Amino acid sequence: PLNIYSHFFLFTDDAKHLVPNKMRDFFCTINLDQEEVFRTQVVEKSLSPYFGEEFYFEIPRTFQWLSFYIYDKSVLQKDLRIGKVSIKKEDLCNYTGKENWFMLQPVDSNSEVQGKVHLELKLNELITDNGSVCQQLVVHIKECHGLPLINGQNCDPYATVSLVGPSRNDQKKTKVKKKTSNPQFNETFYFEVTRSSSYTKKSQFQVEEEDIEKLEVRVDLWNNGNLVQDVFLGEIKVPVKVLRNDSFQAWYLLQPRENGNKASKTDDLGSLRLHICYTEDCVLPSEYYTSLRNLLLKSADVQPISASAAYILSEVCRDKYDAVLPLVRLLLHHHKLVPFVAAVAELDLKDTQEANTVFRGNSLATRCVDEMMKIVGKHYLKVTLKAVIDEICESPKPCEIDPIKLREGDNVEINMENLRYYVDKVFREIVRSSISCPTLMCDVFYSLRHLAAERFPNDPHVQYSAVSSFVFLRFFAVAVVSPHTFHLRPHHPDAQTSRTLTLISKAIQTLGSWGSLTKSKLSSFKETFMCEFFKTFQEEKFTESVKKFLDDVSSTESKEPSGLSEPVHLKEGEMYKRAQGRTRIGKKNFKKRWFCLTSREFTYHKQQDKEPIFTIPIKNILAVEKLDESSFNKKNMFQVLHGEKPLYIQANNCVEASEWIEALCRVTRCNQKRLSFYHPSAFLNGNWLCCKATTENTVGCARCTADVPADTQIEIDGDRETERIYSLFTINMSKLQKLEEACGSIAVYQGPRKEPDDYSNFTIEDSVATFHTLKQIIDTVEKLNESHEKYQKKRSSSAKYGSE
Repeated sequence: PLNIYSHFFLFTDDAKHLVPNKMRDFFCTINLDQEEVFRTQVVEKSLSPYFGEEFYFEIPRTFQWLSFYIYDKSVLQKDLRIGKVSIKKEDLCNYTGKENWFMLQPVDSNSEVQGKVHLELKLNELITDNGSVCQQLVVHIKECHGLPLINGQNCDPYATVSLVGPSRNDQKKTKVKKKTSNPQFNETFYFEVTRSSSYTKKSQFQVEEEDIEKLEVRVDLWNNGNLVQDVFLGEIKVPVKVLRNDSFQAWYLLQPRENGNKASKTDDLGSLRLHICYTEDCVLPSEYYTSLRNLLLKSADVQPISASAAYILSEVCRDKYDAVLPLVRLLLHHHKLVPFVAAVAELDLKDTQEANTVFRGNSLATRCVDEMMKIVGKHYLKVTLKAVIDEICESPKPCEIDPIKLREGDNVEINMENLRYYVDKVFREIVRSSISCPTLMCDVFYSLRHLAAERFPNDPHVQYSAVSSFVFLRFFAVAVVSPHTFHLRPHHPDAQTSRTLTLISKAIQTLGSWGSLTKSKLSSFKETFMCEFFKTFQEEKFTESVKKFLDDVSSTESKEPSGLSEPVHLKEGEMYKRAQGRTRIGKKNFKKRWFCLTSREFTYHKQQDKEPIFTIPIKNILAVEKLDESSFNKKNMFQVLHGEKPLYIQANNCVEASEWIEALCRVTRCNQKRLSFYHPSAFLNGNWLCCKATTENTVGCARCTADVPADTQIEIDGDRETERIYSLFTINMSKLQKLEEACGSIAVYQGPRKEPDDYSNFTIEDSVATFHTLKQIIDTVEKLNESHEKYQKKRSSSAKYGSE
């Protein structure tokens, strides 16, 4: 089996000069084709709203367009779509990794399409009773998949099938299918293609070229509007000439009408700034990556570390972050991260001349630790900061203490008291949180602390600054100022709250540094008002608290059992669930509920922060699987099977459904009573819709899926990360070859034979060891290239005619 993975990182920045030309409330949605997957916060009273939100998500299905819609928020009426930016999947590579301004285009119903249609086309030869020959086109429209929702509901689709030419337009129509996005038509239509001719003149089938060149089959999908106008869902066109004497059966992606979105004035709608990163990885079976994976995993043992495959990867990538993310995840997955971080940190310290600048740059070591904290510290941040961040965002108090930014009527003394209250509360939560700090973070901090102390043995404070530069400056302070990035808040906070969080973050950075400096930094503040603010603090008290906290989080001693028994919060959100029929008189309808998943239980509540209505212990979950749309004529459904009746849940979109299924599967994979088979459809009206069995406790008719990672807290696919690293090596092959040449030159001639610029940016401590590793990397990448090429050839040779 081979897996194709796609994911986006999106930064929705800001829009400008939007119409209508007056102050309005705007928000932006992110759509895969016509399906909304994310929505920004509403920016009030603006013509140039700044959204500043980041979205990172896996793509669980095929798509044609990535679209962004700008809406004018309305209280009493339907939200008005101002305009859109739509980027074809094939064009995303032109924009990835860059920040671009896009002109908004008008929203035209003829261009809003989604889904695909399955067709079989064939040319037949018919002989009439009088001996003449007719050419007949057979169009078998089998089914459609993934049609869009209409007003939030499944559509009532039908198709028109036409044979179109310069002087003809023969049209036929299927039956309407009710309430489905995946209609099964299975209807066949016949069209006469050419004029009859004498059978005696044509001994074999021939199509008249002048006719066939101008004919095409057109299939249009529509939503039956009953009393209102029908809605166009998309079309496909196939030239009859491509058929010749053969028949074709293929899936075709629905396309917009050619005259759709053809408005002449597009520059008066405004524009949207986006930063898009899109990657698509073709992951081969695990055994193909054995050589490259082993080469990367032994990096920590290579002497010197600069000659290791992992270090070389960071050297050849233009942006170190491209290398750090998959590298950290791979090493983390195979429990090799701590020794690698220690090795690159030791190299980092060799170039550090002053103790007060330890780990302050953007080196490979600091970036690896940053990424590690983001991955393993999610739950730690939530249990430590979420409650206080919620208080600040939901019940904000004025905290501005900069005299220049004070509003009329503001009292700076009251604001300073408010800020002090928040800073004290955040600081208190942090220094009390060491018991919750993940063991992996503690192990890394322990290594960094002792390496720094060895490098600067005469500085008693460096052991603390080595840890505080990460845990305070790069972890807690960053999470405070950007809570939405760390999933502590659903959206970017408003401007006033953002300013409050910025001031708190500055204070936390300063307090965190107090325990690691010989003297306070009051004299070095850029802002006078912050200097005045810190005069209210008792430095010795805070210094002792910081030192104790840093001692605790950089210790390898076991933590108290109470810290380990706390359930890990994994996911929460609003979805719809179908009543389970636990009472005889209750209606089996769908209701909106707040769902929460921890490592201990899966619950749903009437509202967020309310007591749970229903609880399923994790150990009782037998399977988590998708549910066929045909069960309730609803998309994005899945089922949780446990001791009682199945719990049927509808997510808001395909991305959300995929994330919930993955999270539930991960946390329940080790359950001893997991099912091997399940029913893909529901039990309704006395039988299972999938297999027609009439007994509700009948064994399932389909095998359960089980291809999910076992780690409940860290979602890592080692093969996928190795494939990403292979892609980076492939992209930077010329740099690898240049570095190999440089190492050979140094090793053979004991000095450069070319201009130093050719390799002066690379770290070459041991040219022989580096050359050896480079040769292994290049050989391994070339072998993987061959495997990918074989797959691509096989894929292209087995592909059938069609647009998908």
